[in-house]
Amino acid sequence: MSGVTQWFIDWGVPIAVIIGWVWVFGAVRAEKSWSGIYRVFTLIDRPVHVSSWGASVIGWLLVPALIGGVAGHVIAARMQRVKEIATNHLFRRRSLARRLKLPGRITFLETLHLKGPHDQEFLDRYVRRAHRGDWKKAQDHWEILVRDVLCTVELADLDRTEALASAESCARAVMWMTSYEDKCLVCIARATHP
Repeated sequence: MSGVTQWFIDWGVPIAVIIGWVWVFGAVRAEKSWSGIYRVFTLIDRPVHVSSWGASVIGWLLVPALIGGVAGHVIAARMQRVKEIATNHLFRRRSLARRLKLPGRITFLETLHLKGPHDQEFLDRYVRRAHRGDWKKAQDHWEILVRDVLCTVELADLDRTEALASAESCARAVMWMTSYEDKCLVCIARATHP
C-alpha cells in the first residue's frame, strides 16, 4: 500500500487510538462528561482537570498535525505528477491566436454523415449496427468515450486542441474494434456495471 492509505495505517490509527483513550479517560475522570471533553478537545471551553488538559493539548497539537499531514501528502502527490511532465512541454509559450482560440468541441456524429466513405462506414457500424439507429444514444456514448480518453495521462502534455483530436482519433479506433462485433464499448460497460 502507498499514499494516504499507508499513512493512515502507520500514523492515523495509532493517533486515533491515543485520542480515543484520552477522550474516554478524560470523560471518566472529569466531571464534564463526553460533551464537556469534546468542548475542551475542540478548544471551546478551557480545561479544568488534568485529564482535560490532556484532551486540550491533543486537540491543540494533533488535530492540526493530522490535517496538515494529509494536506501535505495530497500536495506532494500533485507536484510529483507535474514533475513527470517534461519542462519544455510544461512551459511552452503559445501564440496569441492559440491562446484566444476557443476550446474545441467533441465532434457531433451527424456532421460526419455523407462526409466521406470512411466516415460513412464508421457511422454505419457505430450508429446503425451497434446502437440500432439510435443517434442520441450513439452521440451520448461517443462523448463519454472521448471524455474518458481525454482524462488519460498520455494526453496531459498536449495542447487542448491536439488533445481533443488525439482523443477522438483514439476513440474512433476503439469503436472500430468493437463495432466489428456490432457492439459499443460504453454499452458493454454499462451492461456489466449498471
